[in-house]
Amino acid sequence: MQRVDVSAVNRAGAVLADPDQWALFVDIDGTLLGVAPTPDAVTVPAGLVPLLEAVVRGLGGAAAILTGRRVADADRLFAPLELIASGVHGTELRADRGGAVAVLAKPIPPSVIQAMNNIASIASGILVEQKGCGVAVHYRNAPLARQALESEMAAIVAASSYELVLRQGRKVLEAVPRGYSKGTALTALASRPPFKGRRPVMVGDDVGDESAFLAAERLGGLALRVAGEHFDCGTADFDGVHSVRAWLEALARRMAMQYATRGQSSRTG
Repeated sequence: MQRVDVSAVNRAGAVLADPDQWALFVDIDGTLLGVAPTPDAVTVPAGLVPLLEAVVRGLGGAAAILTGRRVADADRLFAPLELIASGVHGTELRADRGGAVAVLAKPIPPSVIQAMNNIASIASGILVEQKGCGVAVHYRNAPLARQALESEMAAIVAASSYELVLRQGRKVLEAVPRGYSKGTALTALASRPPFKGRRPVMVGDDVGDESAFLAAERLGGLALRVAGEHFDCGTADFDGVHSVRAWLEALARRMAMQYATRGQSSRTG
């Protein structure tokens, strides 16, 4: 599939112009939801869940969540929806809506988890989050501890016999199995129905989304960036979470209009 030429139009607008050719992949924190002091403190705006349902339906099911959270956490946030999703940076995958979640990597060894828990004592406010196949250390409430945390975590990863990599995020450092990413998840899903034959568009806000941006572009699609702590407004496609939601609302309206027009044509044809 050749890369789409959007030089003459707004990149996000290219998706609105012809939704039928696109498959949507979207991050959660900083993209669909505002960033909160802790992962459990995020709030889901009223109307977002039915909006996601409308977008998924309009795209014929070709929409997926790609997140660093566990898939079960995404389900909790967007209940009752159980969307096609990848969690923990590609190590969890639900390829069918409402289906089982496949765990693609081995759990983080207990010795690594214990070592990560121990480094929380570096500063007050550090939060260690166990994710099964990954472990995240949040320092949003202890920003001055970042350098020390990164050094300690890098040493733990290097000393482990389990092949791990250290990933950076918005005020978080994560140890996850090597060989998995949002990019590997996007690539895997893009080869399956209902995504196959559509151009992937990835919407994200952080360094953890970069692999999925590259994968989408490699498959002839688009990378749409959300301004925040990683991308500034000058280089981003969206000013923030509010802009992403407005775009999704426009996308849902566009697809509803197309559906209504087709229905009218079939009745008069």
